[in-house]
Amino acid sequence: QVQLVESGGGLVQPGGSLPLSCAASGSAFSLGPMGWYRQTPGKERELVASISRAGSRKYADSVKDRFTISRDNGKNMMYLQMNSLKSEDTAVYYCNGAPSGIAALPGSYWGQGTQVTVSS
Repeated sequence: QVQLVESGGGLVQPGGSLPLSCAASGSAFSLGPMGWYRQTPGKERELVASISRAGSRKYADSVKDRFTISRDNGKNMMYLQMNSLKSEDTAVYYCNGAPSGIAALPGSYWGQGTQVTVSS
C-alpha cells in the first residue's frame, strides 16, 4: 500500500508562482506513473500533468509552458512547479499514483488534496 501526502498549496496572486510537493510512503518503491489532478466544485477531476517513472512528462494544454512536473524516485517525491498562475488555476490539487506495471492514470493511490487559490 502507498500513502500520498500533498503540501504547498495556498493563496497566490495572478501571475505568481507556487510549488506543490507530494510525498509517498509505504511501498513507494513500487510506484509507476504519477500525476497531478485538480478539481473545482461541480466539475470532474482533471489531469493536469503526469510523469512516468523514467521521467516522461505530459501536460494538459491549459497548463503547458506554465507548469513543470518532476519526481525524485530516490526520495519518493513528486513536484509541480506552477508559474504564471491564473484565476482559472484555482482548484484542489491531488497527487495520484499507480503501481508499476500499470501504464495509465488515474492510479489507485490518491492524496488528500491541497487547495490552490489564485486571487488578487
